[in-house]
Parts: sequence; structure tokens; C-alpha cells
Amino acid sequence: MSIGKKLLWFGVAALGTLAIAILALSRGEQISALWIVIAGFCALSISYRFYSSWLATKVLVLNEERATPAVLKNDNKDYVPTNRWMVFGHHFAAIAGPGPLVGPVLAAQFGFLPGTLWILIGATLGGGVHDMIVLFASIRRGGKTLGQMVKDEIGPGVGLLALVSVLAIMIILLAVLALVVVQALAQSPWGVFTIAVTIPLALIMGIALRTGKVSVLVVTIFGLLGLAFGVWGGQFLAHFPAIEAWFRHDQKWLAWAIMIYGLAASVLPVWMLLTPRDYLSTFLKLGTVGMLAAAVVLINPTLQMPALTKFVDGTGLVFAGPVFPFVCITIACGAVSGFHSLIASGTTPKMIRRESRIRPIGYGAMVIEMMVALMAMIAACVLQPGEYFAINTKGTPTEVVAKVSAAGFPVTEPQMQSLATNLGESTMFNRAGGAPTFAVGMAHMFARVSAKPTALALWYHFAIMFEALFILTTIDAGTRVGRFLLQDFLGNVWRPLGNTRSWTANFFSSVLLVAAWGWFLYEGVIDPLGGINSLWPLFGLANQLLSVVALCLGTTLLIKMHKSKYLFVTLVPLCFMCAVTFSAGYLKVFSADPRLGFLSGARSLMEQASTMADSTKAAELIRQAGVWRFDALVAVFFLVLVLGIVLGSARQWWQLMRGTKRVVLHESEFVQISPAQLAQF
Repeated sequence: MSIGKKLLWFGVAALGTLAIAILALSRGEQISALWIVIAGFCALSISYRFYSSWLATKVLVLNEERATPAVLKNDNKDYVPTNRWMVFGHHFAAIAGPGPLVGPVLAAQFGFLPGTLWILIGATLGGGVHDMIVLFASIRRGGKTLGQMVKDEIGPGVGLLALVSVLAIMIILLAVLALVVVQALAQSPWGVFTIAVTIPLALIMGIALRTGKVSVLVVTIFGLLGLAFGVWGGQFLAHFPAIEAWFRHDQKWLAWAIMIYGLAASVLPVWMLLTPRDYLSTFLKLGTVGMLAAAVVLINPTLQMPALTKFVDGTGLVFAGPVFPFVCITIACGAVSGFHSLIASGTTPKMIRRESRIRPIGYGAMVIEMMVALMAMIAACVLQPGEYFAINTKGTPTEVVAKVSAAGFPVTEPQMQSLATNLGESTMFNRAGGAPTFAVGMAHMFARVSAKPTALALWYHFAIMFEALFILTTIDAGTRVGRFLLQDFLGNVWRPLGNTRSWTANFFSSVLLVAAWGWFLYEGVIDPLGGINSLWPLFGLANQLLSVVALCLGTTLLIKMHKSKYLFVTLVPLCFMCAVTFSAGYLKVFSADPRLGFLSGARSLMEQASTMADSTKAAELIRQAGVWRFDALVAVFFLVLVLGIVLGSARQWWQLMRGTKRVVLHESEFVQISPAQLAQF
């Protein structure tokens, strides 16, 4: 490296260090949100240029001439060699679900500093490694899923635990993701119209590319023009009531529609719907996030939320729990997310043509998602803290205003009514969940660039639609990956069901999987108090438990590859995530605080029910108490399964390191690509 380049990278490192120091050491003074963007871009640049390159060349030793599963097993359905930009678009769209948008918004109750530091450190040293090594492992093993690889590399007993736990966690994750989409799109013709437009666009793009007569550039331009029409045209539906009625639907209708879409995305060839649609939505995702970053640079907003709030002790108004471990549980995607391991061992490894693309797709997509999470943190923290907490605190308007103001963040009912009016909404109270808050913050920044009085309402509804599209692309890829996992499991019962080349087996497994997460989704739609809403606290815990399983696999592979001197790259994140998940799981189940612990919360509800004169309300509380007990049971089930995987893995490591167990590295047969074939890819 030349002296000039060394000086350049030294300057980038110095600038990033300065940005983090300003954010960390500020106490009371006004801080520009631009410092978060600068810290993010510096961390992204340095980690991708140096750390991911070192991982690719020294730790994993990627082989450019080694044939990938997409080339060896090309079946035009699941294994399809695909253009690298299409694969990147699909992978980024699939991993970037609600986590990088909703998680940072909720974690902002601790202040902007804890979440920002976790996103920067977690993504570069944990999430990028996690995604990259699982993608590498799956490609080297013929595109196998996470559960199957754990079974092959660690042992059949641990593998069975992994298959069961991963599949169970996957069902809950998909149901929660689908519920978020349903709630965002209910009675929203604009959002439904935009998403509906992307489906025929994707089919046309997929078929056009498959003919080989249309270039990726032409197809991309066509798709972008169609997407622009869908985003821009949706706002005019109000002028055509008859057409608008086609796209205005309630939650029940949308739940069935998402189930049908998930089934189609799982069964149809990957090139026909899944890949082009995810590729298309990536432009909207990255374009919107890029616009948000540009808005931060142009308007230079001030962070209204303090660096640290009083709620780091666990008494938060948005959710209960201390800053550690719950900032790491709340912010999953955007830092470290177990769901990424399912995509990296599901659809993506079956489409990559060359091993060299593991680095930009595995690590690169992760650090870009890190920037999305930082934009969400900014969107939440540029709001007035009183408004932020009032939006996310449950209760009547009078109760919420009194509670938030008493906590030291003054807000009034007229102030909240004025906010709702400007956004084109009837009220902004009881909008907990993170998504509305992100939309408000995003709308505030975009509206400041425009002088139109209706700009705030327009950008708010655009942001709601954008979030729904962001999450839906995780559901389609997740359902297909879940089908792979289910077929791995069913194949142990009856071998033909595990054959992914069989249309009948694929369809049967897809129906079973969609029925499983669809049941939880529909229960959440018809019974908001007792259905899938009650499982939302498990979402972050289950997601991070998956990352523990994936990092156990990565550590095992490094030992088997005789890379023990590099074990720290997976072992350090693994130990940290174990501390995070098991401490959070213990608190969620056994904490004496009824706002935090499932069991104490259930006891509190039963005590309230016993003193109520209204039998209907008492029955409702008793039912909710039962749901919380079920949550506790599910959490313990997940924790025990993952603990078994960790202990089984540790036993395997000990035997391998002592040399008492022969190293058997289950890799696909090495097939070298000729220079002529390599030129085609």
C-alpha cells in the first residue's frame, strides 16, 4: 500500500474516532446527528476494506476457481447461477427486515449512545463475521441449511436439537414479521398498491432475464421505472374511490394474502419471483436510506435525545429491562442477527456463482444494513423526547402525558394533537412498536427539505409503506428458507420429503410451513391481546439465540480447518452473545418485575383479575396471564435447546483440540472451474 493510501486510511480512522468520541463524551450540549453518519461510514469503510479482506484471504481462504453449488447443482428452481448484483439485492432485501428499522427506535429509550455503539461494534466485529462464515460454510457444503450443517459438523444429537430449535424459532419469526406488515398495510391503499405493483414487475423481469435476450441493465431500468410508478402513483388513489377500494383491505384479508404470497415465493422457481422482486425492492430500500443520509447532511439535524437517559436502569417507559443485555436483544438486525444465518445458508448460497462474492454479499450487505440501523436511530433521536415517549407509551392520552412528563420529558396533549394533525392522522398516542416513530422521524427530516404544508403527511405515509415493503421481502425469502429447514427435518422421517428437486415435496413442505406461521399470524390478527402479539418479546431473544447456534458452527469449522489461531474471530462474538441471550432469557422468565418477567407478570394479572368485579375484563386478564405463562414456557424451551447445542459444541471442540477425535470435515467434492468457465461468471 502506498504512503498516500496509508495516510488516507489513517485519516478515515482518525475521523471515525473523533466522531465516536464526540458522541460518547457529550453531556448536555447539542450534538449534530451528522456525527453518527460519519462514525458509521468510517466504520463501514475500514471494516470492509481491511477486516473482511483479512477474513476472506487468511481465515476462510476463498478459492476463486472452486465451483459453487449454483454451478454444480443448477436445477433452474433452487440452485440457479445468478447475476452478482441480483444476488446482492436478494440477500440484502432478505436480511434487512424490521430489525434495522424498529430495533434502534425502541432502543433509543436508553439514549442514542448505547444503541449506536452496539450497532457499530456488533455489525463490524460480530454480524459481518457471522454472516460471512455461515455463507462460506453453506457454499462449501453444497448449499446445506444451518441445521443440517450443525448435524454434519458437530454431531447428530446436537444437529437434531439445532433442526428443532431453528425450525421452531423460524416459525415465530415469520409470524411476527408478517403481523408487522399486516398492521402497517391495513386500510392503506397506497402501501398495498405499491407492493402489488412489484409482483407483476418481478415476474416480467424474471422471465425476461431467463430468456437470455434481455440484459440486466435493461431489466433494471424497466423495474425501476415500474417501481417509481408504484411509489409515486399510490398517493393519487384517493382521487379514484372505485380503484382505491381494490387496495383498501382489513387485517384478515391481508393476512390471507401474505400467506398466499409466501406460499408462491416458496414454491415457484427462485428466478421467477423471489430474486427479481427482492432485487427491485433493494433499490427502494437503499435509495430511501441514501436519501435519509443526504437529508441528515443537508439539514444537519440536532439529536434531541440525550446520550444516556435514566431508563438505562431498566425502568423504561417503552419496554422494561436494563441497558445490558436488552439493547443487544432489541437491536438485532443491524448488529448481530441469527436470522441472517438462515438466509446465508438458505437461498443465497444456491445462487452465488463464484466464491469471491462471499465477501461483498456476506460481509458487505451486513455493514450496509448497519447504516440502515444508524439512520433509524437518528430518525428516533431527532424527535422531541417527550413526543418520542408519548408515541411509544401505552395508556389514555391523559395518563401518557402525565407519565412521560413526570419522567422528565415534558409533553402536552395539544402538542401531540398538533403532531397527529400535521401527519394526517387522528392521534399519535398508543402507536408503540417502533415503526410509527421511525416514520415520524423520517417524515420530519424529509419535510424540512420541502416547503409544501402537506409534505409531513405525505412523507409519513410514504415511510409507513416503505417499512412494510422492507419487511415483506424478509417474509418471502424466510418462507423459502423455512421450507428448506422443514424438508431437512422431514427427510429424516421419510426420505422423499427431503428431496428439494421434487415439486410435490416442495409444495407439501411449503403448505405445512405457511400453515404453521399463518396460524400464529391469524390468531394475532383476530385476538390482539392473546395471539402473536404476546410472542413479540420472544422475537429478539429467539433471533439472538439463532446467532449463538451459527457462531458455534463457525467455531467448529475453524478448528476442523486447522485455523485454531483465528478462533477469536468467532469465539469472542459467541461468548458475548451467550452472555446476552442467556441473561436476557433468565430475566424475561424469572424477573420479579411484572413488567419484565413473564411469570411475575402472569401472577400480577391473576391478582388483578381476582379483585375485579367485571367478569369479562377478569376473564380477559386471566387469558392474558395464560399467554404469558406460555411465553415463559417457549422461552425456556428455546434456552434449553440452545444451551444443549452450546455444550455439545464445546465438548466437540475439546475433543478436537486434544486430538482425541478425528477431524472429519464434511465438504462437497472439490470441483475446479476451468478458465473458460470462469470467464462466463
